[in-house]
Amino acid sequence: MNPIIKEITAHQINQGLPPFKVGDGVRVHTKVREGDKERIQIFSGVVIARKGHGIHESFTVRRISYGEGVERVFPVNSPNIEKVEIESESEVMRARMYYLRNRTGKAAMAVKKKRYDAEEVAAVSATAAPATPAAEAPTAG
Repeated sequence: MNPIIKEITAHQINQGLPPFKVGDGVRVHTKVREGDKERIQIFSGVVIARKGHGIHESFTVRRISYGEGVERVFPVNSPNIEKVEIESESEVMRARMYYLRNRTGKAAMAVKKKRYDAEEVAAVSATAAPATPAAEAPTAG
């Protein structure tokens, strides 16, 4: 990116968002203006895409509402985004999850959860005491 444009847009980049990725279940709190009133509306679903970089970055959230798939594209640096909450983390091997558009029911929201956590495995193996080999098998004589 051009360094001059990067310098001009640096103060507009939203630093308060948590690090989320494609496949995560999120709740996006957005400001909605109706006349002279303003309220917060929540859109929850699965992040199926992240595009762009810098000030132009956006992400797409998909959910099933009354049997119909609904997608919304949010600019990451929009002042109308109040906050993003991460409901569930997942581990996907793709950059875009457009294949969810062809699925219905529970399969439309089926994303593999994280199945390996290095800290959890280390904690379990540290608490498990190794058994002595003499106590395991009696000697045959």
